[in-house]
Amino acid sequence: MSLVEVNFDGLIGPSHNYAGLSLGNLAATRHAGDTAHPRAAALQGLEKMRGNMERGLVQGFFLPLPRPNRAYLDALSADASTDRGLIAGAWSASSMWTANAATVSPAPDTTDGRCHLSVANLVTMPHRAHEWPDTLRQLRLAFADQDHFAVHGPVPPSFGDEGAANHMRLCSRHGASGVEIFVYGRSGGPFPARQHEQASRIIARRHGLSAERAVFIEQNPDAIAAGAFHNDVVAVANEQVLFCHEQAFAQPQAAYDEIRQAFPELELVEVPASAVSLAEAIKSYLFNAQLLSLPGGEMALVIPTEAWDSAPVRGWLEAMLAGNGPIRQVIPVDVRQSMANGGGPACLRLRVVADPATIDPRFLLTSEKADAMAEIIATSWPEALAPAAIGDKEIAAQIEQARSSLIDTVGLTELA
Repeated sequence: MSLVEVNFDGLIGPSHNYAGLSLGNLAATRHAGDTAHPRAAALQGLEKMRGNMERGLVQGFFLPLPRPNRAYLDALSADASTDRGLIAGAWSASSMWTANAATVSPAPDTTDGRCHLSVANLVTMPHRAHEWPDTLRQLRLAFADQDHFAVHGPVPPSFGDEGAANHMRLCSRHGASGVEIFVYGRSGGPFPARQHEQASRIIARRHGLSAERAVFIEQNPDAIAAGAFHNDVVAVANEQVLFCHEQAFAQPQAAYDEIRQAFPELELVEVPASAVSLAEAIKSYLFNAQLLSLPGGEMALVIPTEAWDSAPVRGWLEAMLAGNGPIRQVIPVDVRQSMANGGGPACLRLRVVADPATIDPRFLLTSEKADAMAEIIATSWPEALAPAAIGDKEIAAQIEQARSSLIDTVGLTELA
């Protein structure tokens, strides 16, 4: 069995909008009330997927969830007097950020030799807390081979869990056994800490990780207060490399020592605050990047164009590339519609190490499938969507029909 890393991106749904529902997400708050462009957003995300596929990487995708979520609206007893924020929550396209879909432990790390996935409960934010049942349906379809996968429901809702956005993995290569790093929060000044320590520990136990394969690290409260609502806004790992901001963790040196004890091969690439401030790192989403191992052996960092356009960030990256470090390429990509809602390249993907032959092929991207998706998006996704239009019955029908057309195109009629 050949294990490789497969990145599953969330295809951005036709209800993509800027309702500003995510407390602590500074970009989402800053753009609240703006007109979104769902068609452009979905095409930008699809183009990022194509780029990785053209680099020789295996690329997967998940479909947008049903929106508006009529079952959720029924549970709210929603009517014309219902708070606009609750209505907007039923329309949210935030499942596009599949880094929050689940936490994944590859087969080489687990006691039963299967890849384990636990769907995230996302209970901290009401607009996301109703995602998991539909996300779980897709996970159980994509990873239905029970000889190779175990797909779990959410941890109890008393413990907030936001999935892989607070989880990293270090290994000599993707198919080898590794060490998994769970990053949790305790406080974040005016903003909630979304990842509960006990949620992380529950997942490590249910996935069958030995004590030697799990490290639990506290996120820096100052980073949360500054707008790093998930760890992946200030840190990302790939194979032996941990790329992070100096202020990512509550006790950086102790964190590095603990990680090195579990994984002595660690290569740390730390960006000092003197070169890139915490505020600039969060604004530019430098660390919300895809750190990828290319087929030729080089490691590449796929960053949002906003990071490349930042003078301090670009200066540091150019100096890094001029050196002899493990990251040898920087690839800027345009995901501006997602970025304006607080999600960069890393937010848009869930990393699964598996043999592609064990995954339902309907969830794996090909050039032909990408072309067919692009055509559906170009003809069916709304060109623009203003928050004032949320709740409109005709627009809701258009959104539902667009998703239905996509489902028919990729043959995933079980999700209708």
